[in-house]
Amino acid sequence: MRSIWNGAISFGLVSIPIKLVNATESHSVSFRQIHTEDGGRIRYRKVCELEDREVTQAEIGKAYEDADGSMIPITDEDLSHLPIPTARTIEIVAFVPEERIDPLQMGSAYYLAASGAPAAKPYTLLREALKRSNRVAIAKFALRGRERLGMLRVVGDAIAMHGLLWPDEVRAPEGVAPDAGVTVRDQELDLADALMDTLGEIDLDDLHDEYQEALEEVIAAKSAGETPPESRAEEKPGKVLDLMAALESSVRAARESRGGEEAEVRSLPQGEKSSRRAPKETGGKKSTSAAAKKTAAKKAAPKKSTATAGKTAAKKATAGGTAKKATGRSATGKGTAKKTASRKRSA
Repeated sequence: MRSIWNGAISFGLVSIPIKLVNATESHSVSFRQIHTEDGGRIRYRKVCELEDREVTQAEIGKAYEDADGSMIPITDEDLSHLPIPTARTIEIVAFVPEERIDPLQMGSAYYLAASGAPAAKPYTLLREALKRSNRVAIAKFALRGRERLGMLRVVGDAIAMHGLLWPDEVRAPEGVAPDAGVTVRDQELDLADALMDTLGEIDLDDLHDEYQEALEEVIAAKSAGETPPESRAEEKPGKVLDLMAALESSVRAARESRGGEEAEVRSLPQGEKSSRRAPKETGGKKSTSAAAKKTAAKKAAPKKSTATAGKTAAKKATAGGTAKKATGRSATGKGTAKKTASRKRSA
């Protein structure tokens, strides 16, 4: 890989000669502007507005545009007097845990390659020190005429550097979040959890730019004088206003795409909570329900006992009446027997 900058890492009193190499590359297709009538290239020419003529690169300098539109020329000699102590040095100023770095600050990525045999030992020392400490190095360096901030970390057996924005260059997210007052139900969170669980993890190496591939097919077809292939883009479903329906459809589609797993999605009844989401709330509902049942039982108990006593009294009364009837019949029978016996004796 071709180096874009040569210098040294300043690690205390240790100096490590290095070369700066781009760690990333762009695979995007570049287009040229053409004249549609004859296919001629469209080029931009550098023209002086005052003289209305094209100028050469040797005639071009730089200037700062003031608020009123006037130009303040700045020469290379003016810039040469500016204090840039890191002009050819990556000066390490601190070591911090990696989680202290906000990803919003991270920019271009570079590899730092050891420059020559003498750099191998101190380079390896810094790499192993970063590994063992589980920290990253914060450094200052100069590139393309300005001082920049960087973060050094270990990638495999190499040291990588990420360009960082200065802290005051990162905007606060004011006015970005929706206004307060939006309520998200537990049902919706449960379905969102189910969707995340279904999608799971993925090997980032499996991801690729489908648009780039399709674009290359179009270019190859037109270059060969053939008709470009039809678009492979899938039609997107219509706008879904029901969030629950959208989540359920997303979970179903995700499960189907994961190798034919169970695709049925059950809508959670109103008030049903996930065991992962709010165990305390679920327990509270159970205890409240139990208390309500006990209260209802207490209220119903006196009525039940009164009814039971009434039934018992009715049974006793019925038994008493039956006994009296039986006693009356018995007495009648005895009287009749006495009269019969008396008649026989008279006879």
